[in-house]
Amino acid sequence: MPLNDADLVARVLVDDDHHAFAELVRNHQSAVRGLLRQLTRNDLALADDLAQETFLRVYKNLRTFRGEAKFSTWLYRIAYNCFREDARKRKELVGIDEAQLEAEHDPQTVDPALRHDLMQALQLLPLHERSAIVLCCQNGLSHQEAAGVLEIPLGTVKTNVLRGREKLKKILAAWAPA
Repeated sequence: MPLNDADLVARVLVDDDHHAFAELVRNHQSAVRGLLRQLTRNDLALADDLAQETFLRVYKNLRTFRGEAKFSTWLYRIAYNCFREDARKRKELVGIDEAQLEAEHDPQTVDPALRHDLMQALQLLPLHERSAIVLCCQNGLSHQEAAGVLEIPLGTVKTNVLRGREKLKKILAAWAPA
């Protein structure tokens, strides 16, 4: 029977079980890489580097995980911090107000052409809206959990998701064949 995240974290902390940590990585690496790919505007190499940095930080700081939120929420927060630190180094966040910084369909069942268009349209959104949409709609976090990851108020997450969805609708409608 597969162990849940809490059991795996406990094994890593109590027994320094490297196999348990490897299982945590296997369970979450696709979601973390997906999040980072969206945030980096599909820069695959950068997303993979940031994912690796994320899991290194997770391993080094696992003792600080208090279990007050889901492990995945804590993990996404670390991934988002890695992204922001890298973006700051590369000056990508200049001009962005950092204080601003339920999936409708299963992404696996969406038509590949529509999925491609959606991914392209997401790249056109401002970072704060793209981040909220990716966390809530693609990764299935609640608005409250996304607010914790992004360290912004709940209302701001809701606004960013709503505005981002409206912009996506307009972008995708403009791309639709006549």
